[in-house]
Amino acid sequence: MIRFFGAALLALAMATPALPARAQPYPAPNRDGSVTYRVPAPSVETAPLPAPGPATPSVVPRPYGHQLDAQPLIPPATVGSVPAPSAAVTAPSAAPTPSAPATTAVLPPEDQPEQGTPAELAPNLRRQLVNYPTRQPAGTIIVDTPNTYLYLVLGHGKALRYGIGVGREGFTWAGTERISRMKEWPDWYPPAEMIERQPYLPRMMAGGPGNPLGARALYLGHTLYRIHGTNQPSTIGKTVSSGCIRLLNADIEDLYSRVQVGSRVVVLPAKSPPANVAVTASVPENPMAPATRGAPATTAVVR
Repeated sequence: MIRFFGAALLALAMATPALPARAQPYPAPNRDGSVTYRVPAPSVETAPLPAPGPATPSVVPRPYGHQLDAQPLIPPATVGSVPAPSAAVTAPSAAPTPSAPATTAVLPPEDQPEQGTPAELAPNLRRQLVNYPTRQPAGTIIVDTPNTYLYLVLGHGKALRYGIGVGREGFTWAGTERISRMKEWPDWYPPAEMIERQPYLPRMMAGGPGNPLGARALYLGHTLYRIHGTNQPSTIGKTVSSGCIRLLNADIEDLYSRVQVGSRVVVLPAKSPPANVAVTASVPENPMAPATRGAPATTAVVR
C-alpha cells in the first residue's frame, strides 16, 4: 500500500512542469544568506521604435462588395504614396485658335476677311508725306477718287497721302461733307438699301478684325458713307466698294488720330475736272446713297 501511494506521488511530480526561474517565488539563498532575484532577458530582441511620421499600415484591407472585380489589391509598398502626375496632366493645353464669326461667311466677296499675310502695297499706295499745293486749309481731307489717294492737308504745300479703295463703277459719288462721328472698332449695320439688294447680309455685325469697317470709321455728315478700315488689304488701290472709302487698318488709325469731328472732307468725282474749276457733283442712285434722296446736288469747289 505504501509503495502504491509513493509511486503515484512520484508520477504526479514528474507530470507537473517546473515554474520558470523568474516565476519562482523563493529563489535559493546565497552562501551569505542573501537572496538575489534574477529576471532573465527576453528571448526575442525588442524592436526599435518607429521614426515619427504618418503610420503606414502593413496590411491592406481587401476590397469588398462590388469592388472585388473592379479593383485589384494595391501592393503594400504603394500604400500612402502619391504618384507623380503624368505629363498629360501637367502640360498646359494649347488655347484654341479663335475663329472668325460665323456671320463673315455670308459677307459679299469684296468684304470677306483675307487670310494669311497680306501682300505688300505698291510704293505709291503707302502712307507718305508728299508735296500737295492746294487752297484747302490744313486739316481738310481730300479724296482723289480716280487715283485712289486720300490726302490730309498739312498746309505749306504739304500733305499726308494714303492709298485707298473706292467705289466700283456706278457706286462712286462726289461732294463735300464734314466728319459727324468717329468710332473705334465700329459695329456694322448694313443699310436697308444694301440688304434689299443682298438679303443674305447680316443685320448687324459686332466690331472686330473680321468686320468690314475695320479698326476705325469716320462718318460723313448724314450720309451712309464712311471713311473706314478694311479686312481686305489687297483691295487698296482698287474700285471695289459700294461708295465708302477704305484704308488699311494701320492707315485709318493714323488718320483717325489726326482729325476730329467737324473736319471737312472733299470727295472728287471719278473723273477729275480741270484744275481750279468749280464742279457740281450729283450723287448717283445706288444702295449706299445718302439717306436724304432728292436733295439738291452737292457742290464741291476745289482749287
